[in-house]
Amino acid sequence: MSADCVQPGAGLGLKPQHFSQALECAEPGLWFEVHPENYMMDGGPRPAWLEAVRSRHPLSLHGVSLSLAGPDAPDEAHLKRLAQLAARMQPFLISEHLAWSRAGGRYFPDLLPVPRTGEMLRTVAANIARTQDVLKRRIALENPSHYLRMDTHTWSEPDFLAELVRRTGCGLLVDVNNVHVSAANVGVDAQAYLDALPADAILEIHLAGHSSDANLPGLLVDSHDAAVAAPVWRLYRRLVERIGARPTLIERDGNVPEFGELLAERGIAQDLLTRAAATEAVS
Repeated sequence: MSADCVQPGAGLGLKPQHFSQALECAEPGLWFEVHPENYMMDGGPRPAWLEAVRSRHPLSLHGVSLSLAGPDAPDEAHLKRLAQLAARMQPFLISEHLAWSRAGGRYFPDLLPVPRTGEMLRTVAANIARTQDVLKRRIALENPSHYLRMDTHTWSEPDFLAELVRRTGCGLLVDVNNVHVSAANVGVDAQAYLDALPADAILEIHLAGHSSDANLPGLLVDSHDAAVAAPVWRLYRRLVERIGARPTLIERDGNVPEFGELLAERGIAQDLLTRAAATEAVS
């Protein structure tokens, strides 16, 4: 069956060591997500490998370097390469982060925090609009994890995201683990945060594990190196009960287990999505 005929359900991050299993797996609704920065070349094994998987499964591109909240407009050469990759791979979604990583020609190896002010709102909106104009498609914006309180915010994060949706027509990628981590670190009410997001704008959901450091009591780190924690599953269950089924990714970037173990965790999300879809069908 062509990937274009598959309705994305629960997906996995695509790892090189799992290529054969990913290609052969026939689980209903399975899709894969990659960072496009790893595939922006004209030829060679990487794009060929990705294209093979794309022929069997839907694909999503999750960027990490557009620096949409940075002071500089998105890099034109980078956007051109991203558009070329999207034209070749035809992902069902392209997403990026509410963060910055580039300023004045300097690049930083992190997704850095954003003061939610009116000025920042205009900057991010302009950068999203530029990105969507080049890609000729709607993108989704991911909510960040927070580790320190900032005193310069004039908008709540759900309201800030909702206003970006209104101004640019972009969608949202809701990372439930980021919400849980932020709740522990800076006192966000995780459930109230999720309840405040506009349901119609949510195009994809991320689930991941987190970690803690004994030297920093109470601080959670969005490390993607463990299974999804029980509180995150509870938040996710309530979210899909409210908004309905959405493509959902299990993220695992450290301590990556065997493909079968990831597939089993993915099955938990798929079961919840199936129930949510059934509820929608009879309501």
